[in-house]
Amino acid sequence: MTFIDASDQVMGRFASVIAKRLLQGEEIVVVNAEKILVTGDRDDILEEYRWHRRVGSQRKGPYYPSRPDMILKRAIKGMLPHKRPRGRSALKRLRVFIDVPDEYKKKKLEKIPEASRVSTESFLTLKEISQNIGAKI
Repeated sequence: MTFIDASDQVMGRFASVIAKRLLQGEEIVVVNAEKILVTGDRDDILEEYRWHRRVGSQRKGPYYPSRPDMILKRAIKGMLPHKRPRGRSALKRLRVFIDVPDEYKKKKLEKIPEASRVSTESFLTLKEISQNIGAKI
């Protein structure tokens, strides 16, 4: 089982690396999901996530999460063939947490160097986005 710290990682790059590793059969636990970064213009990012929450209906969906751990899990799911047995089993090997749970505090946390922020462009954390779209964290 691999423990990965999502702090200061760019979400899209991070999700693609995690998806590849899940498809190779790794069991992955992601912690600090609320500290992952979404790069781009602040207003554009917030409007996009608000739109995702508004679209559809309560009865038919699509249902878009507001919690940071579920948003990250959905981003990773979108990079997996989740409608096929291989993708479904890969998604079952993924655990995503807000903060670091007590049972994982002493574990060695890995970072993904490909997903690290390299420039000082504008960005938002998933915690800020979640609070803006209505999550109570």
